[in-house]
Amino acid sequence: MKSRPATGMGTDRGSVSVFAAGALVLALVLAAGVTAIGQVLIARNRIIAAAEAGALAAAPVTFRPFGAAGSATDEAARLVRSNGATLVRCDCRPDPGYGARTVIVTATANVNVMGIRETRIEATAAAEFRPMALLLGP
Repeated sequence: MKSRPATGMGTDRGSVSVFAAGALVLALVLAAGVTAIGQVLIARNRIIAAAEAGALAAAPVTFRPFGAAGSATDEAARLVRSNGATLVRCDCRPDPGYGARTVIVTATANVNVMGIRETRIEATAAAEFRPMALLLGP
């Protein structure tokens, strides 16, 4: 009986290339997903900061202008805009009384996620102002 030479040695050579190409595609998809999530999280934090800045700026203006050029809503809009967002709503009515009041500001911005899709992100923040603290001091 004649023995046959082993021929299976070269048959697996192409499978490594297919596996490597699949791993590369998977790595690229994961990197794109992580990048998109990162963009949204960074934008979300920016919008939250804009809403908080607007609320903090508007709160004392509900009592007295304190050097602000306009109303509490104008002041909130100015700070929200300077943080790259748009003012959606400001619950910041003028109140000359000395009672504590809470100002609520909602800001929004559109975020372009990886140049593929534009997503709208909205955040709401509140700030409390106590005019009596001005009289009592630190």
